[in-house]
Formats: sequence, C-alpha cells, structure tokens
Amino acid sequence: MSEQPTYQPSGDGPSGPRAGFWRRFAALIVDGIALGIVTGILVAIMSRNAANGISTLIGLLYFSYFEGTSGQTLGKKALGIRVIDFNTGGAIGFGRALIRYIGRIVSTIPLLLGYLWMLWDKEKQTWHDKFASSVVVPESAYPVEKWP
Repeated sequence: MSEQPTYQPSGDGPSGPRAGFWRRFAALIVDGIALGIVTGILVAIMSRNAANGISTLIGLLYFSYFEGTSGQTLGKKALGIRVIDFNTGGAIGFGRALIRYIGRIVSTIPLLLGYLWMLWDKEKQTWHDKFASSVVVPESAYPVEKWP
C-alpha cells in the first residue's frame, strides 16, 4: 500500500501541491453552467428579479455547503481539485466557506485582481482563499474521504 501524503504547512514557501489557474478556472466555468441552468429554469417559472434573488441564495448555499464539507463543488470534483484549510489540511466548514464565497465578490470588484492574485502568490492563493485561510489543491494529493 502506498502512503497518503501528509499536509505540512510552511510559512517560508509553497507547502505542497496546488491546483493551477486553468483547472480552477475550468471548475468555475462548470459550476457557472450548472448554476446558470438553475437560474434559467427559475426565470422561466417566475419573475426575473425573484429568480435572480433565489439563484443568488442557491449559489451561496451551493458553494458554502460543498466547499465547507468535502471541499469540492461539482466543477471542482470534475476537475479533480478541492478546497482545504491552509493550516490543517481538513475541511474549512460552512462558516469559512461562506466567508470564501463573499470573498469571491471582493476578488471580482477590482477587475478580477483577487482571482489573478494566485498567479504570483507563493501559495497560489486568491484573495478569497486568504480571507478563508484556505488553499485549492489537487485531489490526487489530498483525497476526499467522502463526497456529499
């Protein structure tokens, strides 16, 4: 049997394998398509304003639940990546996943600078990763024990 890698955070440099920009971007596209389908269905059966409000709430719950438990949304699962706690390597929990979701909004405001930040950050963290003290890693290096 092969031994699973252990999580060893380090303040001096990269502390383990990280998911790259394009895998993270593709996962976000997959999640956007899934949530877009839900929004389209809601728009077809109710007013646009109500549908947008409900779909925003669904997105908040979707990302908070999946990233808070297994660290994998449908997109992250499809691309083989996951969100973990930077300090322990475990799940970030619902509360910190909610902070991470809100951090996405902040990351978007200055021309997506918060998303692009990972391109030069030594731990490949976006601003929303920093807000939640999380990192995105390959599932092959940090396997998911149980996906919801």
